[in-house]
Amino acid sequence: MSVANYSFDGPDFHSYSGYLAPSRSGRGPGIIVIQEWWGLVGHISTIADRFANEGFTALAPDFYKGEVAEEPEVAGKLMMALNIGETERILRGAIEAILAEESATGEKVGVVGFCMGGQLALFAACLNDEIGACVDFYGIHPNVQPVLENLRSPLLGFFAEHDEYASPEAVSALSGELKLCGKQHEFVTYPGTHHAFFNDDRPEVYDANAAADAWSKMIGFFKKHLG
Repeated sequence: MSVANYSFDGPDFHSYSGYLAPSRSGRGPGIIVIQEWWGLVGHISTIADRFANEGFTALAPDFYKGEVAEEPEVAGKLMMALNIGETERILRGAIEAILAEESATGEKVGVVGFCMGGQLALFAACLNDEIGACVDFYGIHPNVQPVLENLRSPLLGFFAEHDEYASPEAVSALSGELKLCGKQHEFVTYPGTHHAFFNDDRPEVYDANAAADAWSKMIGFFKKHLG
């Protein structure tokens, strides 16, 4: 059964919370699910539950500590107000917590993030040896700069053709940097799609075909690298 107010400690001994979805098959690899700039909304909890239905144990940390946004202006302010140092501690605590869960298997976890969370997923993968696979959905955050030379896992990225935040030019530049660093990665850009095409709570941008294909590719990616 999923836990809506799951509590875990960070390396600073502060308590943080999130949404935990244990594997429906009993036990399975751990996945950290990182929110969009809206916060830990129902869409993110649903993604964690979908992972649980696939046999994974998923934890979505709450980086906004209970706050959620319904308007882009508010979401942008919450995103820009993130304390990056504290965010790193929340990520570290979430990784340690899920590795200790009885329903989680293996010595490494996967991480996936969307929009703001996509950039934070890549950020986390460049800092933590315990991350064995990283998925970035159209990641963006102006104050988060992952040190790509330190990327510790294979990377799968999903992007939209029409995206003013993570533009095709920015995606190409990121791919070029990763190649220069010798980092294993695969990027998929879906024609005709827009930023947040995976979010079925936003019908104005949601693309069912692209979302289904990305989900299938992501599940295969995590199963391959996490067992």
